[in-house]
Amino acid sequence: MFDLVSMRAGLAEHYDLAPNPELAASMADLYARMDRVVSPADWAIAAPYVAAINALKKERDAVILAHNYMTPDIYHGVADFVGDSLQLAIKATEVKEKVIVQGGVHFMAETSKILNPEKTVLIPDVAAGCSLAESITAAGIEEMRAKYPGAPVVSYVNTTAEVKAASDICCTSSNALQIVNAMESDTVIMTPDQYLAQNVANESHKNVVYWPGSCIVHEEYKAEDLRAYREMVPDVKIIAHPECPPSVVAEADYSGSTSGIIKWVRDNKPAKAMLVTECSMASNIADSLPEVDFAKPCNMCPYMKKITLEKVLWSLHTMTEEVFVDPEVSDKARLAVQRMIDLSVKLGI
Repeated sequence: MFDLVSMRAGLAEHYDLAPNPELAASMADLYARMDRVVSPADWAIAAPYVAAINALKKERDAVILAHNYMTPDIYHGVADFVGDSLQLAIKATEVKEKVIVQGGVHFMAETSKILNPEKTVLIPDVAAGCSLAESITAAGIEEMRAKYPGAPVVSYVNTTAEVKAASDICCTSSNALQIVNAMESDTVIMTPDQYLAQNVANESHKNVVYWPGSCIVHEEYKAEDLRAYREMVPDVKIIAHPECPPSVVAEADYSGSTSGIIKWVRDNKPAKAMLVTECSMASNIADSLPEVDFAKPCNMCPYMKKITLEKVLWSLHTMTEEVFVDPEVSDKARLAVQRMIDLSVKLGI
Protein backbone atom coordinates (compact mmCIF):
# COMPACT_ATOMS: atom_id res chain seq x y z
CA MET A 1 0.00 0.00 0.00
CA PHE A 2 1.25 3.44 -0.88
CA ASP A 3 2.63 5.70 1.83
CA LEU A 4 1.27 8.86 0.26
CA VAL A 5 2.85 11.16 2.85
CA SER A 6 6.35 9.81 2.21
CA MET A 7 5.80 9.76 -1.55
CA ARG A 8 4.70 13.39 -1.62
CA ALA A 9 7.57 14.44 0.62
CA GLY A 10 10.02 12.63 -1.65
CA LEU A 11 8.63 14.24 -4.79
CA ALA A 12 8.70 17.68 -3.16
CA GLU A 13 12.46 17.34 -2.67
CA HIS A 14 13.01 17.08 -6.42
CA TYR A 15 10.13 18.87 -8.14
CA ASP A 16 8.18 22.09 -7.74
CA LEU A 17 4.66 20.68 -7.83
CA ALA A 18 2.76 23.65 -6.49
CA PRO A 19 -0.25 24.72 -8.59
CA ASN A 20 1.12 26.89 -11.40
CA PRO A 21 -1.31 28.91 -13.55
CA GLU A 22 1.55 30.31 -15.65
CA LEU A 23 2.89 26.85 -16.47
CA ALA A 24 -0.64 25.67 -17.14
CA ALA A 25 -1.14 28.52 -19.61
CA SER A 26 2.08 27.60 -21.41
CA MET A 27 0.69 24.11 -21.94
CA ALA A 28 -2.53 25.29 -23.54
CA ASP A 29 -2.21 22.78 -26.39
CA LEU A 30 -2.50 19.88 -23.96
CA TYR A 31 -5.26 21.55 -21.98
CA ALA A 32 -7.31 22.09 -25.13
CA ARG A 33 -7.77 18.31 -25.32
CA MET A 34 -9.56 18.22 -21.96
CA ASP A 35 -10.83 21.71 -21.09
CA ARG A 36 -14.44 20.59 -21.40
CA VAL A 37 -14.04 18.20 -18.47
CA VAL A 38 -11.07 19.60 -16.50
CA SER A 39 -11.44 23.02 -14.88
CA PRO A 40 -8.71 25.69 -15.19
CA ALA A 41 -8.00 25.37 -11.48
CA ASP A 42 -7.58 21.59 -11.74
CA TRP A 43 -5.33 22.02 -14.77
CA ALA A 44 -3.14 24.44 -12.83
CA ILE A 45 -2.76 21.68 -10.21
CA ALA A 46 -2.05 18.97 -12.78
CA ALA A 47 0.30 20.95 -15.06
CA PRO A 48 3.46 20.67 -12.90
CA TYR A 49 3.04 16.89 -12.73
CA VAL A 50 2.42 16.63 -16.47
CA ALA A 51 5.49 18.73 -17.25
CA ALA A 52 7.68 16.73 -14.86
CA ILE A 53 6.48 13.37 -16.19
CA ASN A 54 6.95 14.33 -19.83
CA ALA A 55 10.49 15.53 -19.12
CA LEU A 56 11.30 12.43 -17.08
CA LYS A 57 10.06 10.11 -19.86
CA LYS A 58 12.86 11.41 -22.07
CA GLU A 59 15.47 10.93 -19.34
CA ARG A 60 14.34 7.38 -18.61
CA ASP A 61 13.73 6.37 -22.24
CA ALA A 62 10.17 5.57 -21.19
CA VAL A 63 6.81 5.32 -22.89
CA ILE A 64 3.38 5.46 -21.25
CA LEU A 65 0.67 3.11 -22.49
CA ALA A 66 -2.70 4.24 -21.15
CA HIS A 67 -6.01 2.45 -21.21
CA ASN A 68 -9.16 4.29 -22.25
CA TYR A 69 -10.31 4.25 -18.60
CA MET A 70 -7.50 6.49 -17.39
CA THR A 71 -8.40 9.96 -16.16
CA PRO A 72 -8.18 12.82 -18.70
CA ASP A 73 -5.01 14.31 -17.18
CA ILE A 74 -3.20 11.00 -17.82
CA TYR A 75 -4.98 10.11 -21.05
CA HIS A 76 -4.35 13.49 -22.70
CA GLY A 77 -1.49 14.88 -20.64
CA VAL A 78 1.20 12.21 -20.45
CA ALA A 79 0.13 9.11 -22.42
CA ASP A 80 2.09 8.29 -25.55
CA PHE A 81 -0.39 5.68 -26.72
CA VAL A 82 -4.00 5.12 -25.66
CA GLY A 83 -6.43 2.36 -26.47
CA ASP A 84 -8.25 -0.76 -25.39
CA SER A 85 -6.57 -3.94 -24.20
CA LEU A 86 -5.97 -5.28 -27.71
CA GLN A 87 -4.54 -1.99 -28.99
CA LEU A 88 -2.22 -1.69 -25.99
CA ALA A 89 -1.07 -5.30 -26.31
CA ILE A 90 -0.22 -4.74 -29.96
CA LYS A 91 1.51 -1.44 -29.18
CA ALA A 92 3.53 -3.14 -26.44
CA THR A 93 5.13 -5.31 -29.13
CA GLU A 94 6.11 -2.24 -31.16
CA VAL A 95 7.58 0.27 -28.69
CA LYS A 96 11.31 0.94 -28.88
CA GLU A 97 11.77 2.54 -25.47
CA LYS A 98 13.46 0.58 -22.69
CA VAL A 99 10.83 1.39 -20.07
CA ILE A 100 7.07 0.91 -20.31
CA VAL A 101 4.81 2.62 -17.78
CA GLN A 102 1.38 1.02 -17.79
CA GLY A 103 -1.52 3.39 -17.29
CA GLY A 104 -3.98 0.68 -16.37
CA VAL A 105 -4.43 -2.26 -14.05
CA HIS A 106 -1.99 -5.00 -13.12
CA PHE A 107 -2.92 -7.62 -15.73
CA MET A 108 -2.25 -5.04 -18.45
CA ALA A 109 1.23 -4.42 -17.07
CA GLU A 110 1.80 -8.18 -16.91
CA THR A 111 0.78 -8.44 -20.57
CA SER A 112 3.31 -5.77 -21.52
CA LYS A 113 6.00 -7.62 -19.55
CA ILE A 114 5.04 -10.94 -21.15
CA LEU A 115 5.44 -9.40 -24.58
CA ASN A 116 8.63 -7.53 -23.59
CA PRO A 117 10.55 -9.71 -21.12
CA GLU A 118 13.72 -7.67 -21.71
CA LYS A 119 12.11 -4.31 -20.93
CA THR A 120 11.41 -2.67 -17.59
CA VAL A 121 7.64 -2.48 -17.05
CA LEU A 122 6.32 -0.24 -14.30
CA ILE A 123 2.81 0.08 -12.92
CA PRO A 124 2.35 3.21 -10.82
CA ASP A 125 0.41 1.29 -8.16
CA VAL A 126 0.78 -2.49 -7.84
CA ALA A 127 -2.51 -2.53 -5.94
CA ALA A 128 -4.36 -1.60 -9.13
CA GLY A 129 -5.92 -5.02 -9.53
CA CYS A 130 -9.05 -6.23 -11.29
CA SER A 131 -12.07 -8.03 -9.83
CA LEU A 132 -12.49 -9.97 -13.07
CA ALA A 133 -8.87 -11.11 -13.24
CA GLU A 134 -9.02 -12.17 -9.61
CA SER A 135 -12.13 -14.30 -10.19
CA ILE A 136 -10.24 -17.19 -11.79
CA THR A 137 -6.99 -19.11 -11.32
CA ALA A 138 -5.11 -21.67 -13.38
CA ALA A 139 -6.89 -24.33 -11.30
CA GLY A 140 -10.19 -22.94 -12.57
CA ILE A 141 -8.99 -23.42 -16.14
CA GLU A 142 -8.18 -27.06 -15.40
CA GLU A 143 -11.61 -27.49 -13.83
CA MET A 144 -13.25 -26.25 -17.05
CA ARG A 145 -11.05 -28.49 -19.20
CA ALA A 146 -12.12 -31.50 -17.12
CA LYS A 147 -15.80 -30.64 -17.68
CA TYR A 148 -15.39 -30.12 -21.42
CA PRO A 149 -12.57 -32.38 -22.66
CA GLY A 150 -10.99 -31.23 -25.88
CA ALA A 151 -12.63 -27.80 -25.88
CA PRO A 152 -10.19 -24.92 -26.43
CA VAL A 153 -9.90 -22.31 -23.70
CA VAL A 154 -10.28 -18.71 -24.80
CA SER A 155 -9.32 -16.44 -21.90
CA TYR A 156 -10.01 -12.75 -21.72
CA VAL A 157 -6.89 -10.62 -21.42
CA ASN A 158 -8.37 -9.45 -18.11
CA THR A 159 -6.58 -12.38 -16.43
CA THR A 160 -3.33 -13.07 -14.64
CA ALA A 161 -0.25 -14.38 -16.40
CA GLU A 162 -0.82 -17.80 -14.82
CA VAL A 163 -4.31 -18.01 -16.32
CA LYS A 164 -3.07 -16.90 -19.72
CA ALA A 165 -0.37 -19.56 -19.53
CA ALA A 166 -3.01 -22.21 -18.85
CA SER A 167 -5.15 -21.07 -21.81
CA ASP A 168 -5.00 -21.82 -25.53
CA ILE A 169 -5.55 -18.27 -26.75
CA CYS A 170 -6.54 -14.90 -25.37
CA CYS A 171 -9.20 -12.49 -26.54
CA THR A 172 -10.37 -8.95 -25.83
CA SER A 173 -13.85 -7.51 -26.01
CA SER A 174 -13.03 -6.20 -29.49
CA ASN A 175 -12.16 -9.59 -30.97
CA ALA A 176 -13.87 -12.15 -28.72
CA LEU A 177 -16.56 -13.16 -31.23
CA GLN A 178 -14.08 -13.58 -34.07
CA ILE A 179 -11.62 -15.51 -31.90
CA VAL A 180 -14.34 -17.89 -30.67
CA ASN A 181 -15.70 -18.44 -34.17
CA ALA A 182 -12.18 -19.22 -35.42
CA MET A 183 -11.77 -22.14 -33.00
CA GLU A 184 -12.08 -25.54 -34.67
CA SER A 185 -14.06 -27.15 -31.86
CA ASP A 186 -17.87 -26.89 -31.70
CA THR A 187 -17.60 -26.19 -27.96
CA VAL A 188 -15.45 -23.32 -26.74
CA ILE A 189 -14.61 -22.49 -23.13
CA MET A 190 -14.52 -18.76 -22.31
CA THR A 191 -13.06 -17.40 -19.10
CA PRO A 192 -13.52 -15.53 -16.87
CA ASP A 193 -16.26 -13.05 -17.90
CA GLN A 194 -19.67 -14.74 -17.96
CA TYR A 195 -21.38 -11.75 -19.56
CA LEU A 196 -18.89 -11.32 -22.38
CA ALA A 197 -19.25 -15.06 -23.01
CA GLN A 198 -23.05 -14.86 -23.02
CA ASN A 199 -23.00 -11.90 -25.39
CA VAL A 200 -20.61 -13.77 -27.69
CA ALA A 201 -22.80 -16.88 -27.50
CA ASN A 202 -25.80 -14.84 -28.64
CA GLU A 203 -23.97 -14.06 -31.90
CA SER A 204 -21.86 -17.18 -32.40
CA HIS A 205 -22.65 -20.56 -33.95
CA LYS A 206 -20.44 -22.20 -31.31
CA ASN A 207 -21.51 -23.79 -28.04
CA VAL A 208 -19.92 -21.31 -25.64
CA VAL A 209 -19.46 -22.43 -22.03
CA TYR A 210 -18.02 -20.09 -19.45
CA TRP A 211 -16.60 -19.36 -16.04
CA PRO A 212 -18.94 -17.31 -13.78
CA GLY A 213 -16.76 -14.21 -13.32
CA SER A 214 -17.78 -10.59 -13.86
CA CYS A 215 -16.54 -7.00 -13.71
CA ILE A 216 -17.63 -4.92 -10.72
CA VAL A 217 -18.14 -1.90 -12.98
CA HIS A 218 -20.26 -3.46 -15.71
CA GLU A 219 -22.29 -5.96 -13.69
CA GLU A 220 -23.93 -3.07 -11.82
CA TYR A 221 -25.79 -1.78 -14.86
CA LYS A 222 -29.44 -2.85 -15.07
CA ALA A 223 -31.69 -3.03 -18.14
CA GLU A 224 -34.61 -1.43 -16.30
CA ASP A 225 -32.45 1.59 -15.45
CA LEU A 226 -31.56 2.08 -19.10
CA ARG A 227 -35.19 1.78 -20.14
CA ALA A 228 -36.16 4.36 -17.53
CA TYR A 229 -33.47 6.72 -18.74
CA ARG A 230 -34.53 6.32 -22.35
CA GLU A 231 -38.11 7.18 -21.37
CA MET A 232 -36.84 10.43 -19.84
CA VAL A 233 -34.48 11.18 -22.74
CA PRO A 234 -36.01 9.49 -25.81
CA ASP A 235 -33.34 10.67 -28.26
CA VAL A 236 -30.39 9.32 -26.25
CA LYS A 237 -28.14 6.72 -27.85
CA ILE A 238 -27.07 4.03 -25.39
CA ILE A 239 -23.68 2.44 -26.03
CA ALA A 240 -22.78 -0.55 -23.84
CA HIS A 241 -19.63 -2.52 -23.20
CA PRO A 242 -20.03 -6.30 -23.73
CA GLU A 243 -18.92 -6.98 -20.16
CA CYS A 244 -22.45 -5.83 -19.25
CA PRO A 245 -25.20 -8.42 -18.76
CA PRO A 246 -26.94 -9.47 -22.00
CA SER A 247 -30.17 -7.80 -20.86
CA VAL A 248 -28.27 -4.50 -20.75
CA VAL A 249 -26.63 -5.06 -24.12
CA ALA A 250 -30.08 -5.80 -25.56
CA GLU A 251 -31.19 -2.29 -24.58
CA ALA A 252 -28.21 -0.62 -26.27
CA ASP A 253 -28.04 1.00 -29.68
CA TYR A 254 -24.48 -0.28 -29.98
CA SER A 255 -22.23 -2.62 -27.99
CA GLY A 256 -18.49 -2.87 -28.36
CA SER A 257 -15.05 -2.61 -26.82
CA THR A 258 -13.79 0.71 -25.55
CA SER A 259 -12.13 1.42 -28.89
CA GLY A 260 -15.29 0.34 -30.68
CA ILE A 261 -17.37 2.65 -28.51
CA ILE A 262 -15.09 5.58 -29.27
CA LYS A 263 -15.24 4.88 -33.00
CA TRP A 264 -19.02 4.51 -33.00
CA VAL A 265 -19.56 7.80 -31.19
CA ARG A 266 -17.09 9.63 -33.45
CA ASP A 267 -18.63 8.17 -36.60
CA ASN A 268 -22.25 8.74 -35.60
CA LYS A 269 -21.98 11.88 -33.43
CA PRO A 270 -25.31 11.44 -31.64
CA ALA A 271 -26.74 14.55 -30.02
CA LYS A 272 -26.96 12.67 -26.71
CA ALA A 273 -25.04 9.57 -25.70
CA MET A 274 -24.85 7.45 -22.60
CA LEU A 275 -21.74 5.28 -22.40
CA VAL A 276 -22.56 2.22 -20.32
CA THR A 277 -19.04 1.57 -19.13
CA GLU A 278 -16.37 3.15 -16.89
CA CYS A 279 -16.71 6.87 -16.13
CA SER A 280 -13.56 8.20 -17.75
CA MET A 281 -14.53 7.02 -21.23
CA ALA A 282 -16.87 9.93 -21.88
CA SER A 283 -14.49 12.43 -20.29
CA ASN A 284 -11.61 11.37 -22.52
CA ILE A 285 -13.47 11.94 -25.78
CA ALA A 286 -15.72 14.83 -24.76
CA ASP A 287 -13.48 17.64 -26.01
CA SER A 288 -13.05 16.12 -29.45
CA LEU A 289 -16.82 15.75 -29.77
CA PRO A 290 -18.34 19.05 -28.59
CA GLU A 291 -21.55 18.30 -30.49
CA VAL A 292 -22.26 15.26 -28.28
CA ASP A 293 -23.94 15.64 -24.90
CA PHE A 294 -22.61 12.79 -22.77
CA ALA A 295 -25.21 11.68 -20.27
CA LYS A 296 -24.71 10.31 -16.81
CA PRO A 297 -24.81 8.03 -14.87
CA CYS A 298 -21.65 5.99 -15.12
CA ASN A 299 -19.79 3.58 -12.86
CA MET A 300 -16.22 4.19 -11.72
CA CYS A 301 -13.55 1.48 -11.55
CA PRO A 302 -11.77 1.86 -8.18
CA TYR A 303 -8.78 -0.09 -9.49
CA MET A 304 -8.20 2.09 -12.55
CA LYS A 305 -8.48 5.17 -10.38
CA LYS A 306 -5.54 4.03 -8.26
CA ILE A 307 -3.35 5.24 -11.13
CA THR A 308 -2.79 8.97 -10.64
CA LEU A 309 -0.41 11.58 -12.00
CA GLU A 310 1.61 11.73 -8.79
CA LYS A 311 1.98 7.95 -8.72
CA VAL A 312 3.09 7.95 -12.36
CA LEU A 313 5.70 10.57 -11.50
CA TRP A 314 6.85 8.68 -8.39
CA SER A 315 7.15 5.40 -10.28
CA LEU A 316 9.24 7.00 -13.04
CA HIS A 317 11.32 9.03 -10.59
CA THR A 318 12.21 6.07 -8.39
CA MET A 319 11.89 3.33 -11.05
CA THR A 320 9.86 1.34 -8.54
CA GLU A 321 6.63 -0.63 -8.80
CA GLU A 322 8.27 -2.87 -11.40
CA VAL A 323 6.30 -5.83 -12.74
CA PHE A 324 7.90 -9.27 -12.88
CA VAL A 325 6.55 -12.48 -14.40
CA ASP A 326 8.13 -15.89 -13.89
CA PRO A 327 9.95 -16.72 -17.16
CA GLU A 328 8.37 -20.17 -17.48
CA VAL A 329 4.89 -18.72 -16.97
CA SER A 330 5.71 -15.82 -19.25
CA ASP A 331 6.76 -18.10 -22.11
CA LYS A 332 3.47 -20.02 -22.00
CA ALA A 333 1.36 -16.90 -21.55
CA ARG A 334 3.14 -15.22 -24.46
CA LEU A 335 1.95 -17.98 -26.77
CA ALA A 336 -1.69 -17.33 -25.85
CA VAL A 337 -1.36 -13.56 -26.24
CA GLN A 338 0.64 -13.78 -29.46
CA ARG A 339 -1.90 -16.21 -30.95
CA MET A 340 -4.57 -13.61 -30.26
CA ILE A 341 -2.55 -10.83 -31.88
CA ASP A 342 -1.63 -12.96 -34.90
CA LEU A 343 -5.20 -14.15 -35.42
CA SER A 344 -6.55 -10.62 -35.01
CA VAL A 345 -4.16 -9.37 -37.67
CA LYS A 346 -5.08 -12.28 -39.95
CA LEU A 347 -8.80 -11.59 -39.50
CA GLY A 348 -8.28 -7.85 -39.98
CA ILE A 349 -9.72 -6.91 -36.61
